[in-house]
Amino acid sequence: MKDNQKPQYSILQNLSYVVKLVWKESRLLLFFTTASSLVGIMTSLVQLYIAPIILRKVEQSVPLTELFLTIGLFTLALMACNSINTYLTETKFVGESRLMHALSKILIYKSCTTSYANMLDTRFREKQINATISVYNEGSKGLTAMFPEAMAFSASLIGFLLYLLVLRGLHPLLLAVVVVTAAISYLITRRTDEWHYNTGEESMGIRNRKMYIINLAMGNEMPKDIRIFGMREWLDDVWDKTLTLWRSLCNRCEKKIFLTKAADAALAFARNGIAYVYLIHMALNDNLSASEFLLYFSAVTGFTNWVTALLNSASAMNKISLQVCRFREYLDWPEPFRFEEGKRISKSDFERFELRLEDVTYRYPESEKDTISHMNLTIHPGEKLAIVGLNGAGKTTLIKLLCGFLDPTEGRVLLNGQDIRDFNRKDYYTLFTAVFQDFPRLQVSIAQNVAQSISNIDRERLAECVDKAGLTQALAELPHGLDTTLGKIMNDHGIELSGGQTQRLMLARALYKDAPILLLDEPTAALDPIAENEIYRKYNEMTHGRTSVYISHRLASTRFCDRILFLENGNIAEEGTHDELMALGGGYCNLFNVQSKYYREGGKLDEA
Repeated sequence: MKDNQKPQYSILQNLSYVVKLVWKESRLLLFFTTASSLVGIMTSLVQLYIAPIILRKVEQSVPLTELFLTIGLFTLALMACNSINTYLTETKFVGESRLMHALSKILIYKSCTTSYANMLDTRFREKQINATISVYNEGSKGLTAMFPEAMAFSASLIGFLLYLLVLRGLHPLLLAVVVVTAAISYLITRRTDEWHYNTGEESMGIRNRKMYIINLAMGNEMPKDIRIFGMREWLDDVWDKTLTLWRSLCNRCEKKIFLTKAADAALAFARNGIAYVYLIHMALNDNLSASEFLLYFSAVTGFTNWVTALLNSASAMNKISLQVCRFREYLDWPEPFRFEEGKRISKSDFERFELRLEDVTYRYPESEKDTISHMNLTIHPGEKLAIVGLNGAGKTTLIKLLCGFLDPTEGRVLLNGQDIRDFNRKDYYTLFTAVFQDFPRLQVSIAQNVAQSISNIDRERLAECVDKAGLTQALAELPHGLDTTLGKIMNDHGIELSGGQTQRLMLARALYKDAPILLLDEPTAALDPIAENEIYRKYNEMTHGRTSVYISHRLASTRFCDRILFLENGNIAEEGTHDELMALGGGYCNLFNVQSKYYREGGKLDEA
C-alpha cells in the first residue's frame, strides 16, 4: 500500500476482523492477552501504593506485626502479579502460534486456489508479498499483534483513568505539564521511528549487498572463478565500500538516537523538577505528609508512562491496521475465473472431449505484443497432437490456454462447443493430467508423489501405474520400495532419483490421475535425445485412446503423433504429419534438418 493511498478498511473494521479470527482460531490468545493486560494494571497499582502505604504505617507508629503484615501482603501481591504475568507472557506464544498457523493456512489457501492468471499479475504478486510480510514481519509488528496491541491500548486507557483519579487532588496545571511533556516526547520519538522506517530500504539494500558478497565468497558457485580470475581483491574492495556505506548509515542512526534520548531526558528532568517543586510546596504549605508526597510523585511518573503507552498503542494500532489492510486486500483480490458459481462438470458427463480455439488471441499483462494471435485450432477426441517451434513461438502459452490456466484476451476456448469460462474451473482441471517442464518432486514418499495425496491411496492402482511407467525394478532395489522418501529435507534417509527415473515417476503420476486429456510441456528438456525419445514413446504406449498434446524442442521425439503444429510468431505456420511437413519443405523441415545433423540413428554424434 502506497503512503498516499487511503486504507480500504478503518482501524475499527480491522480490529473487528482480527477479533473474529482470534475467536475462531485462537481463543487461548484472547484469554492470555486479556488476562495479561489486567494483571499489568494490577501490578502497576500495587507498585504505586506499596511504598506510600508502608511509609504511612511507619508515620503512624503502628505495631511491628501490623507493619510486617502489610509488607508481607504487598510482597505476596507483587509476587503473585509478577508470577502470573510471567506465566501469561511465557505461554502466550502458544496462542500466537495458533493464530500464526491459521493465518499461514489462509495465505496458502489463497495462493493455491486463486485463478492462475492472478499469479502472472505483478499487482497481485505485490499484494501477495505484502500480505506475507504483514503476517511474518515481526520487526514492524505484523497482523498477529493487532489484538494484543488493542488490549494494551485498553489497559493504558484504564491505567490513565485510574492514575487520573489518584492525582485528582493536584493542580490541573501540573497534569497539563505531564501530558504535554509526555506528548512532546512521544512526537519526537515518533519522528525518529519514522526516520528509521524511511531508511529501511537503504538499510536493506546495504544488507543485501553484504549478503551477496558473503554468498559469493563462501558459496559453491564461485570458488573456481575467484581463484582462476583473482577476484579476492575485487571482493575486498566491494566489501570495504559496502562497509563504508553501512558505517555512514549507523552513524546517522546513532546521532538520531542520541538526540532523541537527550530530548526525552530533558523533558523528563523538566517534568520531574516541576513535580518536585509543586509537591514540596504542598508539603510546606498544605501539610502534605511524606507518604502522600511519595504517592503523588510516583503517580506523576506512572501517569506519564500511561500517557506515553496510550499514545504508543494508538500509533502502533494504526501501523498494524495498515498490515491488516494489506492482508485483507490480498484475500479480496478479485477472481477472473468461475469456481463454485460455474457450471459443474465431471469426466462422466461426456463420452468424448473436443477442444477448440476460436480466433484466440492472448497477450500477457504489461506485454507490448500478442503471444498468441487469432489462432484457430480443433483438437479431436483421442488425437495425439505435437506442438513444435522455436523459443517464444507460443507453445507453452497455448498449453496454458487449453488447460484453462489462462483466458484468451480475445476469442474463446471451447470444450465440446461450450466456452470453458462458463464451467467451474476446478472441475475443468479434473479433465487434464499433465507433466510440465518444471515439475515438483515433493519431499515425501514415492507413493505420495505419484498419488499426490497423503491418504486414501489406491495401492493396487499405484503399483499398476508404476509398473506401466517402467519403475518396478528400480523401486524394488530401494530400502522401502514405494514408501521410500525422496530428498533429505523431510527424511535424512531420503534418496534422489536419476533424471530418467524422475521422468518415469511423472509418467506414473499422470497415469494415476487417469484423466482423459494429457498435456506434456517439454518435461524431458533436461534429458539427452535417446532418453527423451524413450520417455515419449512410453507416454505414447501408456496413453492409448486419450487426447494427448506434446511439446518438445526435439522434433524427432514427436514423429509418432497424428498431427504436428509448427508455431511461428504466435500462430500456426504449418500443420500436418511429419512426412507431410517434411515434404512441404518449410520451417519445420529446415529445423528438423538442422537438428538431424547432430545425431544419427541410435543417438551417436554425426561426425560426417
